[in-house]
Amino acid sequence: MAAAQGAGSGSAGPSGLPGSAPGHSSSSTAVAVWEWQDEFGRWRPYRGNVCSYIEQVIQASQQKGRRSGSGLVSSIPLGHADPALAPYVIDIPSLTQFRQDTGTMRSVRRHVFPGDSAAGQGVVWEWQNDEGGWSPYEMNVCVFLEQARATNHQRVDLGPLGYNYEVDFVAQVQTNKTTRFRRSVQRRLDAPYPVTTSTTPLHTGVGCSCQQCWPSSGTGPITTRYRHSMTNFPNSSTTHQVPGRTASVSSSNVGFVPYNKPTLTGARSTPRLNAQNTLVLAQTGSLSAALAASNGVSTQTLPVKMPKPSRVSQALAATPIEPESVVKKYLEELKSAPADEDCMICMEKLSSPSGYSDSCQSSTIRPEAVGCLKNCQHSFHMLCMLAMYSNGNKDGSLQCPSCKTIYGEKTGTQPKGKMEISTFPQSLPGHKDCGTIRIVYHISRGIQGPEHPNPGMPYTARGFPRSCYLPDNEKGRKVLELLKVAWKRRLIFTVGTSNTTGESNTVVWNEIHHKTEIDSNLSGHGYPDPNYLDNVLAELAAQGVTEDCLGQ
Repeated sequence: MAAAQGAGSGSAGPSGLPGSAPGHSSSSTAVAVWEWQDEFGRWRPYRGNVCSYIEQVIQASQQKGRRSGSGLVSSIPLGHADPALAPYVIDIPSLTQFRQDTGTMRSVRRHVFPGDSAAGQGVVWEWQNDEGGWSPYEMNVCVFLEQARATNHQRVDLGPLGYNYEVDFVAQVQTNKTTRFRRSVQRRLDAPYPVTTSTTPLHTGVGCSCQQCWPSSGTGPITTRYRHSMTNFPNSSTTHQVPGRTASVSSSNVGFVPYNKPTLTGARSTPRLNAQNTLVLAQTGSLSAALAASNGVSTQTLPVKMPKPSRVSQALAATPIEPESVVKKYLEELKSAPADEDCMICMEKLSSPSGYSDSCQSSTIRPEAVGCLKNCQHSFHMLCMLAMYSNGNKDGSLQCPSCKTIYGEKTGTQPKGKMEISTFPQSLPGHKDCGTIRIVYHISRGIQGPEHPNPGMPYTARGFPRSCYLPDNEKGRKVLELLKVAWKRRLIFTVGTSNTTGESNTVVWNEIHHKTEIDSNLSGHGYPDPNYLDNVLAELAAQGVTEDCLGQ
């Protein structure tokens, strides 16, 4: 991967490059770039058309507020701008992106760049990833590179932006200054970002501590909290920046999309989630003897397999729980709807009929019915919850779109496969007091089921078997036991679009991050990483996998 860490502080730019240092610009023409923070602490820009939509919604809300005295819009569904972003909603008061089907939350910010910068011209700089695809640099790096190119620099050092790389414009390569490893780079034209009349200081580099950056940095306190604020929940997937990076996601060359999902037909809520299946644990000795022998120890393996469905399980799969009964089980219908609150799913007022009344029909749930989830007390149109559930796997569970509380047992869409576990005495960097746990995942290519994006079509399984590592200490063993639960519930992998290669209909990680390297964290996929175990425990909790699941 190109960037081992998020951009750091610095002031020195390449010699003779005016305005190259991170900071502010006095230019009056500006463009607004909305960005989301990935799991590595880096800020990823949405595409220009998505940013234009966000700006338009906020501007319209401000104009309406000046006329009527109402407040700023609280939530913006991104699927209105890009169907691939249908699961995502931006919560404006907390500056958080919320993914409705998984509950994952990420910080967002509005970053303003000069109109004559790369952002204003629609220029994107990209580096070639390990799979041969192209991944974009952060926007502040694109601005930095474009300035250097415009001033005829042949080579530029990315050190001032916190990266241990040099970029050679002539050879079109990026070089790691420590390892001298080289990657190709390219310059690509895309749609320019929307012009803004904002009077706040303009940025030409990384975020600082000014009033524009600080509230949305993802590390400072949030001073405003509304009904839909998602900052007051423990174990959020949106964590502070950490030095290490894990082997889950990287931006693709298909437009800075944080996650690709199929478009919903007649709905604005969630894509298909999963389909339930039963897994069994079995003891075998199928782990490669060579791996065990190489460490001079005998290792025990614990495969986790998905059996072939029996006639009974096929019959059960054909008769799922009635969606209306699931919604009524977890929501209590209110006698009167709150007059001033929006439904977070359809974005209509709760006092108005559900926005899904045209596409979701029910003989027992009225379009104007409003229900309150029994534990977290968040309210939604009951028909909206029915539409959300019906677009999922119908496994009998619901997840609150506002606070991600899970009702019932959440399962996923992971294809059938095998999970093997072994140990060996070698220590991981940062964990010298214990040995190592090795997990090997085996998944083969196959045909997509009804719970997947394209039922009946083949899916690929690149890079399997995949080996991952944990320290063999108390916390590492706790993570292992929870990963077993996640595997049984089909939550570790899914079928979708690779954010690294852009390939569709392939097996991808499902937002529970794993360390796939043992002896180095130069790539971000290995050790040492002192925050990894805590982070993965938070990610497991977001999927409903906690200590309460152990022993069940």
